[in-house]
Amino acid sequence: MSYATEVFIDLVRVETRLYNALNSGLKAELGLGLGQFEFMEIIGRVPGCRVLDIAREVAITVGAASKGVDRLEAAGWCVRSAHPQDRRSSVLGLTPEGAALLADARPAVERQAAALTAGVPRGELDAMAAALAALRTALERRSPAGTD
Repeated sequence: MSYATEVFIDLVRVETRLYNALNSGLKAELGLGLGQFEFMEIIGRVPGCRVLDIAREVAITVGAASKGVDRLEAAGWCVRSAHPQDRRSSVLGLTPEGAALLADARPAVERQAAALTAGVPRGELDAMAAALAALRTALERRSPAGTD
């Protein structure tokens, strides 16, 4: 097996295990899935957020992003309103309940992520963060939507 393949497999396995652990911890603590947290964090951070903005940032289809937003709406954490300039689009916003949940979830995710990575020296995490940022940038330049 090549070095690049080994790195890829390790990266995927680490991502899966970290995601699953964070998802389980967040659900147990706040009843919120990590995917829901990611969508809510984008909605809360991006002014005039649309489903397309979520799809692009997370590198998923618009249909998948729309279904995720539907679930947030059904939970009472998000609302869609008419886009002021584009009748075909809507703007997403967090409800007061959604904003409060997101405010609770941010430190919970940070605390859990720190606990899961505590066994790795800070310098190694810093080097990994820099390498992942460079790789992400290169991949996003190649395919901004991430759907190649």
